[in-house]
Amino acid sequence: MSRPGYLLRAWPWRSAGYLLTGAVTGAVVLVGIVVSVVAGGVLALALVGLPLLLGTVLAGIPVAALERFRLRLVDAEPAPDPHDAPGEPGLWSWLSTRLRERATWRELGHALLFGGLLWPVDALAFSAFLLGPLSVVATPLLMAVFGEAKVLKVWLVTTWPAAVGFAVLGLVLLALGAYLLGVAAGARAGLARLLIAPREADLGARVVELARSRVRLVDAFEAERRRIERDLHDGAQQRLVALTMTLGLARLDAPPGPLADQLAKAHEEAGKALAELRELIHGIHPKVLADYGLEAAVADAADRSAVPVDVDLELPGRLSQAVEAAAYFVVCEALANVGRHSGASRAEVSGGLSDGRLVLRIRDDGRGGARAGEGSGLTGLADRVSVLDGRLSLSSPPGGPTLLRVEIPCGPAS
Repeated sequence: MSRPGYLLRAWPWRSAGYLLTGAVTGAVVLVGIVVSVVAGGVLALALVGLPLLLGTVLAGIPVAALERFRLRLVDAEPAPDPHDAPGEPGLWSWLSTRLRERATWRELGHALLFGGLLWPVDALAFSAFLLGPLSVVATPLLMAVFGEAKVLKVWLVTTWPAAVGFAVLGLVLLALGAYLLGVAAGARAGLARLLIAPREADLGARVVELARSRVRLVDAFEAERRRIERDLHDGAQQRLVALTMTLGLARLDAPPGPLADQLAKAHEEAGKALAELRELIHGIHPKVLADYGLEAAVADAADRSAVPVDVDLELPGRLSQAVEAAAYFVVCEALANVGRHSGASRAEVSGGLSDGRLVLRIRDDGRGGARAGEGSGLTGLADRVSVLDGRLSLSSPPGGPTLLRVEIPCGPAS
């Protein structure tokens, strides 16, 4: 409505159509409700009364479906169907599903409100904002046909100058009524959407689906990491081992001289490449993590750390693969930062499960002053933890000590 050219577009007429169809539909709904209540009361003692009353309870479903269709006239965003699909085929499964849903009872309330109150408001708004101004605009036509005109049943017009003046006034009222029609239709559509298709429910469903898709992506990512680790371990590493052994045997068989020296250099380079590949495989997804869990993997990382590390990690069992992988790589990156940047003489890794969350604390006695975004990799750690709805906090005052705390939701251990 705030855009220029609103009066020249179809929206005023769509608003009028929405209010007019609402008035007609609401009158029909009112008649249906009255008939159902009266018939249900008369036949309450007979078995036929039970299906009739049940039909009255479910009557809000088709009324809401029709309302969602009518909302297209004034709302560019489609109204989603809030009902769930029945778990099993058959009428009984459908009925039990519908009677347990909150949406069914919300739609019944909407139908009662629609038939009892809303449709007269629609009819009144349509008459006041459209039919009234149109009748004023038609004053000259009525003068030409009947010789006089009674504007809005109040003012009697018998002269042409007065008729033309009322026609001009009618055009002004029609323009103003177009905006008022839009306001009335927008408010009416907003109330209907709130009752039968709240955006919060749709947003909640989108959030749930987003969370599920994120979990699926994390699982797929971890599966791909394990596949790469397995292919490197069973393929490239074995070939390098075979190459190293072949070069070693050739070095033993070669007589002293330039050839033996070249074989020795090649043997050493192959050994270095094998060592680097093993470190790479261990960094992608260590076998100790997959076989023995997070406690053993953290202990192994502490043994390989350049700074002495005390480990106090107690877990009742295995956690999910995504949680274990994220926690392990957070610990490895944190210990790597301690060795590179902190100047610490000792570090500590502690933690456990608390209220369904894995809590890890990595502390060191270094110089402190760690900040995100300064090459420390803390931003990457926070992103990795946030994928699992976790939290990462850092306390690192100048002079130390530095404490990195990680919380990851994980549910019960297996």
